[in-house]
Amino acid sequence: MTQNPLGFPLLTLIIFLPLAGAAILLALRDERAQKVWAFVVALATFVASLPLFVYFDARAQGMQFVERWPWVPEFNIQYFLGLDGISLFLVLLTTFLSPLVVLFSWDTIRERTRTYYFFLLALETGMLGVFLSLDLILFYVFWDAMLIPMYFLIGRWGGPRRIYAALKFFLYTAAGSALMLVAILVLYWQHGTFDLLVLYDKGLPAGLLQTLGFLAFALAFAIKVPLFPFHTWLPDAHVEAPTAGSVILAGVLLKMGTYGFLRFCLPLFPQAAREFVPLLSILALVGILYGALVALVQKDIKSLVAYSSVAHLGFVVLGIFALNPQGMAGAILQMVNHGLSTGALFLLVGMIYERRHTRLLSDFGGLWSVVPFYGAMLLIVMLSSVGLPGLNGFVGEFTILAGVFQANKAFAVIGTLGVILAAWYLLTAFRQMMQGPLDKPANQNLADLTRREWVVLVPIVVLFFVIGLFPNIFFDKMDTSVRELHTRLTRPTVAVVTQATPQPSPTPALPSAKE
Repeated sequence: MTQNPLGFPLLTLIIFLPLAGAAILLALRDERAQKVWAFVVALATFVASLPLFVYFDARAQGMQFVERWPWVPEFNIQYFLGLDGISLFLVLLTTFLSPLVVLFSWDTIRERTRTYYFFLLALETGMLGVFLSLDLILFYVFWDAMLIPMYFLIGRWGGPRRIYAALKFFLYTAAGSALMLVAILVLYWQHGTFDLLVLYDKGLPAGLLQTLGFLAFALAFAIKVPLFPFHTWLPDAHVEAPTAGSVILAGVLLKMGTYGFLRFCLPLFPQAAREFVPLLSILALVGILYGALVALVQKDIKSLVAYSSVAHLGFVVLGIFALNPQGMAGAILQMVNHGLSTGALFLLVGMIYERRHTRLLSDFGGLWSVVPFYGAMLLIVMLSSVGLPGLNGFVGEFTILAGVFQANKAFAVIGTLGVILAAWYLLTAFRQMMQGPLDKPANQNLADLTRREWVVLVPIVVLFFVIGLFPNIFFDKMDTSVRELHTRLTRPTVAVVTQATPQPSPTPALPSAKE
């Protein structure tokens, strides 16, 4: 674990800058000022996060940019933050997408804008806190806190069935969180600490207790992914959420589940993780095929993209439970790829919906002749999601399948079918929308991309090519952390753990570089 190379609490700044900006936003009365301020705050958070990439030491083991202060000493709860190669790109993905969805919302959110942007910025704070927390109670606080703004974003600015979708999202996630809290308290009862790095070295004894702990955490994360059969809340939430909510949901929130498997389930419960590899891999494969087949028959383009998320996140879970460096590295990169590609698809769906006020594929056709730039962007984004070589999706899927092939050849072959099905349903949807005769009068005078829409889409598309052509920029940063996690998984499991009585801890100092 290394000290903060910048000498000031950068992670705290990144986490709470959006929340501070949201509080100031409440004092603004002018609607345009509210929009500009929300964008400035989100953009400033992204700029503040860039030094994480620049100063991140790819060769250093453990956590970097560490901040540690006592929070509730009586129960050994700490304000403990840190970053490694597993969380680095998820933090950057969150700060990258946030200003883009704020900018997109300028023309699409026309009522209660102040409250809307308040919740959007507060949600960013919750998401960043999840990825950076290294104390289990602090993690749990952020994990549950981010549910509140997303609930209101769906329930207030969503579609006709928004209340149903918001409640379903909240109840599903809260149910999994309750069991995870029980497992957190069991870990504390065993070792007297919520410090994640200490618990990595101690964990739970091999056997029933470790299995139950793994299942409690895994259920919370499986619901969040969502892994089949816990996926039923996702299509409703995606379809009913406003476009910005769908982008954040697909781009970041779903990654909290896959991140949770990597950060908590595998290193805390290594023996149980190895035992559940067949089950979780099969569920991932079912999700890949089920999501793709259901997407094939969707008539609503937004619903199609929602089910594609079930399939694509199945690939990520499959890579994680290959339990080898290739599979896990591919899964981390594919989390970022999915966030970019599916986020861009939801943005494009939102753009065409604002023009036509329909998402039914049958209401389109021949759009290429009237909105060629929109069509070009849609084609690039869909090819990215399909996994065309040279674009980001190919690198992630190929690396995952290579890792899975090492672990189980049959799983890799079945997973490859998902790639074929993705090409089928996405390119079929593209043909229905953009090609054929322009035979519907409502489509004949559509406007092409506006300048603001170009500004939102171009940075994402540029990243498609950067990741696709120069993947080692990303793999090099995560390599040490992935190999460290793999070492934890392959080392012998401790058979007996002595129960510890929780004791108050003195004010901890920042660890030295030798630690």
